[in-house]
Amino acid sequence: MKSHAQCFDDRVAALANRVPAALRFHARIAYDLGWTYRPGGDELFRAIEPQLWESSGRNAVQLLSTAPLSCLHRAAADDGLVGRAEAMSRALDEIRSAPFSPGPRVAFFCAEFALHQSLAIYGGGLGVLAGDLLKEAADAGVDLVGVGLLYHRGYFRQRLDRSGRQHEYWTEASKELLPILPVLDDSGAPLAVEVFIRGHAVRALIWRVQVGRASLFLLDTDVEENGSVDRFITAQLYVADRAFRLMQYALLGIGGVRALRAMGIERDVFHLNEGHPALAAVELARGAMAPGEELRAAVARVRDKLVFTTHTPVAAGNEHYEDDELARVIHDVPLAEVLTLGRGEEGKFGMTELALSVSRSANAVSAVHGGVARAMWKRPIGHVTNGVHLPTWMAPPMRALLDRYLGEGWSRRASDPATWRAVDEIPDGELWAVRNELRSTLVDFVRVRSERDRLARGEPIDYVEAAARTFDPRVIVVGFARRVASYKRLHLLIHDPARALGLLSAAHPIQVLLAGKAHPQDEPAKTFIERVFTLKGDPVVGRRVAYLEDYDLAMAQTLVAGCDVWVNIPRPPLEASGTSGMKAALCGGLNLAVLDGWWSEGYDGANGWAIASNGDDARDATALYDLLEKQVVPEFHARDEHDVPRAFVARIRASLKSIGPRFCASRMLADYARQVWPATAPLR
Repeated sequence: MKSHAQCFDDRVAALANRVPAALRFHARIAYDLGWTYRPGGDELFRAIEPQLWESSGRNAVQLLSTAPLSCLHRAAADDGLVGRAEAMSRALDEIRSAPFSPGPRVAFFCAEFALHQSLAIYGGGLGVLAGDLLKEAADAGVDLVGVGLLYHRGYFRQRLDRSGRQHEYWTEASKELLPILPVLDDSGAPLAVEVFIRGHAVRALIWRVQVGRASLFLLDTDVEENGSVDRFITAQLYVADRAFRLMQYALLGIGGVRALRAMGIERDVFHLNEGHPALAAVELARGAMAPGEELRAAVARVRDKLVFTTHTPVAAGNEHYEDDELARVIHDVPLAEVLTLGRGEEGKFGMTELALSVSRSANAVSAVHGGVARAMWKRPIGHVTNGVHLPTWMAPPMRALLDRYLGEGWSRRASDPATWRAVDEIPDGELWAVRNELRSTLVDFVRVRSERDRLARGEPIDYVEAAARTFDPRVIVVGFARRVASYKRLHLLIHDPARALGLLSAAHPIQVLLAGKAHPQDEPAKTFIERVFTLKGDPVVGRRVAYLEDYDLAMAQTLVAGCDVWVNIPRPPLEASGTSGMKAALCGGLNLAVLDGWWSEGYDGANGWAIASNGDDARDATALYDLLEKQVVPEFHARDEHDVPRAFVARIRASLKSIGPRFCASRMLADYARQVWPATAPLR
């Protein structure tokens, strides 16, 4: 097999041939997504052609491949830009060539990975968690490789009509313009594996995504040798058809293990992130089977290599299948034994049950979720609470402020609470100035996006212009942005329309930002979006509320950075963890959330606001309105002679100090490295 360095250099050389010689460093950077979270990385490419940069989804490979030569030559003449690119290219080269730290070698299997919006192979929180863990492993030098699927149509794009009805559409990605590298065999031909699906061999190519020292390998059935149905296996993430989902699970699990073997990559631990890749255990066991041996005996021998993380107590996230459904799709495995291993209490086969039965340990993603999972599955399930990748999610102005006060290299010590003590030394005025800057940036973004979205929906001109005229950088911004699912209770925001409108039109009003996609098959969730739109006839709603369409990673970064208060109101105990509030906290935003998932661990009385929910909608909506009216808004407007809200800033300070170290990905990675991946790790 050709080495990664050879494949990397060949791809870079091809791109470098298209651009002026001075931009060869840009070409080298483009194929290492480590640039996406390094300071100044975005500006290296934005400076070439800002509009094309945004329209490409901030895709560095596409920008360099399609930008007009006049733009490229102008950028090449900018000595400062070229010098910064050279410095970053050398830094990334050094990171890629650095040795890994001692410890277990991990293969992390997941159905989705959110590394950057230019590689749209993610749908929501599961993918963001996987992407953040991969980035953190890259930064820490942990020998972890990701295994997933290359969805060439990705997850759906969202468009809303004037009634708030969601419509879905998909766009096709050109693989030649993605930041991916082909894995080649010794002859230079694309390396491929085969998996028997629906009674015949399906061929899958292997692509590599580089993030510093870490690699993500993606399987791709969109190849000429396959028929149309087989090519569609890796078309869309979470495709509606159950048979197609089973085909994806077979490719991810069985094909993923075969891909690692084909590349000669040996692993000590195979981490199954959710039940989707559970068939990896079957392939591992088959590789270890002696002649005439039963699968169960071989599974027992490979169990020490397998660990499992469950992410959801929601039934839709733990699919079950009839025996004949599996028999029609999955072949080349001892099906009867597989069915026995994955048999649930009600007699149906489940991918989660299979993952639990084949793994030596299982963990939930928060302390509360651990208790829920143990009750659900009646198994000894521990927990590792999720965390978020600080360099990705902390907005540059906040990062620059903390760089001045927390000391050189502080982000590498982010999981140590002592690192954050120096937050106490930051003057209130400086913290508040950063919050004002981030809110102002968000308001500018909302003015442009809301006007564009409303025009596309064919809204009346007054409504089109309302938010662009009146969204105000001096007014508190309340955000609710996440995957729209029934249990997340978007509708609580308008449970009492009179109180909701009162908050928008008060002497000290609030501004509300909403964003999120409902799964195409989740009709109740789609209805919640429509219910929000029923209030848009009131003029104050047009001025103070914006629902931003087509939520993605880029939008998420802007929203979590700029919102003053981040609202999360799920019906407990259905929020396994949640991470968006952690991201908001890293930027100085404050959480107002139901005590479920991570917030049950994070809330301390001084770092935000909490709702002790019993799941009753009316009660929880009243608690939400009460907190906004009586605590949140008054604290925001209680200013001193310097126009600084001291009590509000005190909560920001407490939030940074308490949430920063406990809910960053470096702490999460350390927990997995100590408590889960070692063969002798204790169950927490």
